[in-house]
Amino acid sequence: MSESQVLMTPAEVAALFRVDPKTVTRWADAGKLTAVRTLGGHRRYRQDEVQNLLVASSHSAAAASAKSSESTNA
Repeated sequence: MSESQVLMTPAEVAALFRVDPKTVTRWADAGKLTAVRTLGGHRRYRQDEVQNLLVASSHSAAAASAKSSESTNA
């Protein structure tokens, strides 16, 4: 990991996705995010990876919304 890599806490990630911090931990356990452990054992998440997941989830949500509106208009 480079020196300039920005790390985020579970609470910061959770605020972006509007979920509980425990959900972020579950995502890491499931492999959706990579957790970096601090010396004290706390999880931190790479900001660039979080941003990529946020973009991907917003794209899939938009696609699902468009598909839903197509089926109700048909």
